[in-house]
Amino acid sequence: MAINKAMRKLLKVLSYGGVDVESSRVIANLKALDPLKFLSKKIDYKIYNGDYEVPTRIYLPGEDIGNQDNHLKVLLFLHGGGWITESVDNYDRVCALMAKATERAVVSVEYRLAPEFPFPTGLEDCYAVAKALFTNRFILNVDPEDITLVGDSAGGNLTAAISLMAKDRGEFLPKQQILIYPAVNNDYTETSPFESVHDNGEDFLLTALKIQQYQDLYKSKEEDLQNPYFAPILAKDLSGQPKTLIITAEYDPLRDEGEAYGKRLEEAGNMVEMHRVKDALHGYFALGIKHYHVQESFEIINHFLGEC
Repeated sequence: MAINKAMRKLLKVLSYGGVDVESSRVIANLKALDPLKFLSKKIDYKIYNGDYEVPTRIYLPGEDIGNQDNHLKVLLFLHGGGWITESVDNYDRVCALMAKATERAVVSVEYRLAPEFPFPTGLEDCYAVAKALFTNRFILNVDPEDITLVGDSAGGNLTAAISLMAKDRGEFLPKQQILIYPAVNNDYTETSPFESVHDNGEDFLLTALKIQQYQDLYKSKEEDLQNPYFAPILAKDLSGQPKTLIITAEYDPLRDEGEAYGKRLEEAGNMVEMHRVKDALHGYFALGIKHYHVQESFEIINHFLGEC
């Protein structure tokens, strides 16, 4: 369904303004007030990152956790929110539905948020959970071949960064990753090389100005903007990365950089699949399983997982 003139006018109004951390968190946290969240089967578990315990939540596709066998497949999920908002609670239904739709367990990570905990704190939290999962120091006994990294938006950024970091540190090696409209670049001004920043950067909810403000809140110093773990598309060597699925949204300022990152991964010798969801806005993945863009995405995701 195309975006009509009336919807465009509404989107333009809703896109006005910048980022206020407290009000953004209040609005985001309304999603945690879900009367059906108790219906999903889940367990909370913590992993140490140094002295800090990183909370995680495990969602099961059906069976009780005590009955899982050695063939369990897992999606390690990192939520979006511009590195400053959202939480495991806010993504509760998303992850529960993901477990059901993919018939895989989902491990959602409650990484620490900026600006209180700027880069690379949240990334290191996510890396610590990934390392524990891949090296069998997690409550789930999983074959590393059966673990897929998944993230949307800022979570897609963290997913890509974990894969880069894992190769550099040599402690584990993800085999597949799914990046859903990921933020992978560092420039959302008029000098951006990506057409979607200019075409979609004002009137489609997520604006170029907001992305700049999110990054300003996420960074700990100006030099972070040039760090490939902050902006993965800046990595000089993208060889040895996981098999990758990239899903982008048509009316998203992040669209072109996600697709450009996929092309760079492919040029470096990695296996890559890319799909652009027509008429979709950034953030649609949180709309629920009945939304046709979400249904289309899960068809793409399940096909990709079936090939892994």
